[in-house]
Amino acid sequence: METLKNELLEVKVVAMGAELQSIKDNHGNEYLWQGDPAFWPRRSPILFPIVCSVENDTYYVDGKAYHLPRHGFARDTEFQCIAKSDSRVTFALHESEESLKVYPFRFNLGITYRLDGNRIHVIWHVENTDSREIHFQIGGHPAFNVPEMKVGDQLEGTFRLDNDQPLDSLKSYIDGSHEMTEVPAEVENGIIQFNNEFFRNDSVKIHKSQTHQVALLHRNGEPAVTIDYKAPIIGLWSPYDKHAPFVCIEPWYGLGDPRGYQGEFKDKPMMNHLQPGASFLSEYTITIG
Repeated sequence: METLKNELLEVKVVAMGAELQSIKDNHGNEYLWQGDPAFWPRRSPILFPIVCSVENDTYYVDGKAYHLPRHGFARDTEFQCIAKSDSRVTFALHESEESLKVYPFRFNLGITYRLDGNRIHVIWHVENTDSREIHFQIGGHPAFNVPEMKVGDQLEGTFRLDNDQPLDSLKSYIDGSHEMTEVPAEVENGIIQFNNEFFRNDSVKIHKSQTHQVALLHRNGEPAVTIDYKAPIIGLWSPYDKHAPFVCIEPWYGLGDPRGYQGEFKDKPMMNHLQPGASFLSEYTITIG
């Protein structure tokens, strides 16, 4: 476990999956979901090299079938801590004999957490170390405690987005799949009042860079947690019918296979491509308060 700390926040990250484990303010208040397996055992997994699922856990590279579980393998793989200071920590992962069996590309994946006042920068770096073009997706899946909600309460809360115009989301299903058909998002003037029924079709996927900020609000309307991102897709999720006291705000560079997709991995919607020696770099930020 690695710890970053300043006068406002204490942040903990573990090498397994390079996953955030805790975000506490200087009063000891915990903002990150703590992984109660009765609801959902994870906290903030890294999604790589896919986001969501491939059809029947199977995808094709040059006609050859490979198999990956939902959200890929990075979240269940030990990273190496390669740099650490009081305000910054970097973890790294590269291909292995085992990873090449399920993802036939060579890569370096770096995950950096940088603490700056009341803000945490989550930085993703993907490098192509292969001799051919590689294809990948990457995303975040941080889960946050719903303000003023206790275990046993009915799920209720508010998101505030940085776009007050009508928005579209992708048509989704409770099994986690989706179509590329657009449906109106349940948002009014930039406000989403969410409850259990809001997640009746699993995650709500707002795509095409319609937003770049989502705030989870206290009941008094003040932000508890704000996520800023450059990613073109934001997923909003809480497990349906569990009234879990957390919600996920997920910046994604990628999507699962549309229902029935049979094409090549490189041709699926929202795929990222890197030529040999090239790198991808992006980040999202978590602001507390």
